[in-house]
Amino acid sequence: MTESAETRGALSGLTVLDLSRILAGPTSTQILGDLGAEVIKVERPKRGDDTRGWGPPFLLDEEGQETCESAYYLSSNRNKQSVAIDLASAEGQDLLQSLAEKADILIENFKVGDLARRGLDYDTLKTRNPKLIYCSISGFGQTGPYSHRAGYDFLIQGMGGIMSLTGFPDEEGGTPTKAGVGIADVMCGMYATVAILAALNHRHQTGEGQYIDISLFDSQVAWLINQGVAHLVSGKVPGRLGNGHPTIVPYETFPARDKQFILAVGNDSQFQKFCAVAGCSELAEDSRFALNADRVRNRKELVPLLRSVTIQRDAADWISALEEAGVPCGPVNDLGDVFTDPHVHSRGMKITLPHPLSGSVDLIGSPIKMEKTPVSYRAAPPVLGSGTLDVLQRHLGLTCEQLCDLKNAGVLDFPEPTENNKKETAQ
Repeated sequence: MTESAETRGALSGLTVLDLSRILAGPTSTQILGDLGAEVIKVERPKRGDDTRGWGPPFLLDEEGQETCESAYYLSSNRNKQSVAIDLASAEGQDLLQSLAEKADILIENFKVGDLARRGLDYDTLKTRNPKLIYCSISGFGQTGPYSHRAGYDFLIQGMGGIMSLTGFPDEEGGTPTKAGVGIADVMCGMYATVAILAALNHRHQTGEGQYIDISLFDSQVAWLINQGVAHLVSGKVPGRLGNGHPTIVPYETFPARDKQFILAVGNDSQFQKFCAVAGCSELAEDSRFALNADRVRNRKELVPLLRSVTIQRDAADWISALEEAGVPCGPVNDLGDVFTDPHVHSRGMKITLPHPLSGSVDLIGSPIKMEKTPVSYRAAPPVLGSGTLDVLQRHLGLTCEQLCDLKNAGVLDFPEPTENNKKETAQ
């Protein structure tokens, strides 16, 4: 799809060769695609990205039947073209070397050393394209004693410490708990995107590409943030607090008469306002609770007192009264609540794109709002191999006959060429 001048993104004109799969790499390349880059997603013929089969749920076709496109795959692969190439074949490796020669950015998440055996490592490709920005995403990085290990989000959450902080304490029947989405993968993809954009600026200044080594494990350790530094400063190992905050009280879920709601008191003034609304102003004047530091120290005494108060009214009543008083609070929404929320719709966080199998598909929008170069949604996540002909014709000048020969040899996979493809190639 051709972009108009109004929809050209900040990264328009850049070509990304995406050799990644699962979630971390595809998250990064989807962001780059939303920002206007051309993203060429390289997949295995017949099988494609592993996540295509990670369902149910699967996208339904226009007759209501399951397709082979999982919701998981759809979550991180829009604004890309799928090119099905067999990396194990010499011909496939030659094609990818040629594509890398024309690319600005390459992202991969193969096992350490795997692409070097195929002539697709950075040291090999930079001789053909010194401006190439090459980003390797792995479980544990390219160096260190764990570099040979495979990395999966759940494993990384456990080894990287976040599970030790998530869940209710043992005495409340809790256990270490992972986040409900693949947050280690997603954050790794975010850090990879930041590094790539920094490398682009460096290349703009110097003309040089560079190599980027990003790992899920490093990313996980980095986003321990305040809890990690609190341990380094104090030497103490923090435990699990359920929905509580380690250094702010009250800042957690509280029971209302009908359901739980969130109370997020960030300072002493807000605590005083809450107590006034709740009819327990004496707690705000109590020396054990007047200051946040004291409320943290006396959390076990204060929280039960507050719960005995909050359970007397419905959640909606609390939220209405506390919002009017300027006390941060809110509901605990499920995903049905989230995607029917009027604010979600007003912010463009639910989008619908045309899809060749289903007619249309609903997706989550980008949170990036830019005045001059807004993100654009040019294409739904592609069907396997659907971009093979177009990409290899445009970038490498291969003829339809050459492409069909490569398909017959098992090097490529793509839908049968249309008459338009044949005419364009002949011109």
